[in-house]
Amino acid sequence: MKKKSSIVKKKVHNLILKYLTNKKILKIYKEFKSSLNISNNFAVAISGGPDSLSLAFLAKCYSLIKKIDVKFYIVDHKLRKNSSSEAKLVSLKLKKFDIACKILTWHGKKPSTNIQALARDKRFYLLTNQCKKNNIKYLLLGHQIDDLYENFLIRLFRGSGLKGLTSFGKTSEYKKNGINILRPLINLEKKELIYLSNKVFNFFIKDPSNLNENFTRIRVRNLMENFKKEGLDNKKLKLTIKNLKDSNESINFYVKKNISQNAKFLNKKNTFILNEFFFDQSHEVIFRSLSFLMKLISGKYYVARGKSINGLIEKIQSNRINAKVTLGGCFIEKINKTILISREKSFKN
Repeated sequence: MKKKSSIVKKKVHNLILKYLTNKKILKIYKEFKSSLNISNNFAVAISGGPDSLSLAFLAKCYSLIKKIDVKFYIVDHKLRKNSSSEAKLVSLKLKKFDIACKILTWHGKKPSTNIQALARDKRFYLLTNQCKKNNIKYLLLGHQIDDLYENFLIRLFRGSGLKGLTSFGKTSEYKKNGINILRPLINLEKKELIYLSNKVFNFFIKDPSNLNENFTRIRVRNLMENFKKEGLDNKKLKLTIKNLKDSNESINFYVKKNISQNAKFLNKKNTFILNEFFFDQSHEVIFRSLSFLMKLISGKYYVARGKSINGLIEKIQSNRINAKVTLGGCFIEKINKTILISREKSFKN
């Protein structure tokens, strides 16, 4: 790097870090830092909203202080007329802060139904695929606490179980395309991030889809305002989620105990042997234990549907397995009083 460029960059970096002298911004940064705590290179997913712009600023500060590299990616879904120009505008705004953004574009035919879910999946694919190309293991997303509440209610309306209701947090339970997903803003409020974005960038993009009630998330967001009038405010939602997470951790304890005491792994045969006591637990403990082992054996990201696993458990407990069963990339068979789980030979990961 030329000496002049180095001096300019240093001035920009000093300007960025100077914002941390602001008490409100410093408080936000401390929460971000306590939720992150990584020392390896990482990547950040950027849009144009106040959440992701705040994330970009905080991640840049973190990288400068920790002296580690960080990559910034913007996904252009091309679902809206102005998406490409907005992505370029955000990139130009961040470039002034020595935040270089790579724009990842979704090419090809776009869906006409289930748009948000499919767009989210495509976004994850583009982001995590780019992380793999750059040998990055951590991807930061800009979800904040309001997203946590919305996600909880959406899953509640869909009839999710305890695990589903509590799985949205600082870290994703499952890796996406082998990349660890982190949400270091999850304890921060939207208004704090709007303040930071305005203070640092004096800019953020308002997504018009946030007003479109054709999307479930937007309808839930509007419902939350009515819930507050009835007394179900954010504090009560937060307490409810915390209590459910405590219950979920208790179940996880017994799942680990069940696997430790009642399952044995045969390394040479890549097979788990489950003794009769494995299925002498509460249904949720059995379900999670079996799902976890099947995931390990098959190597698949997702195991079989819950309904199928429940059916398998019922057959095992009622002694109705007479032959080898194929499910979720696994062979399941009963020999005397034990159950064997092995990898389906024809399955390719």
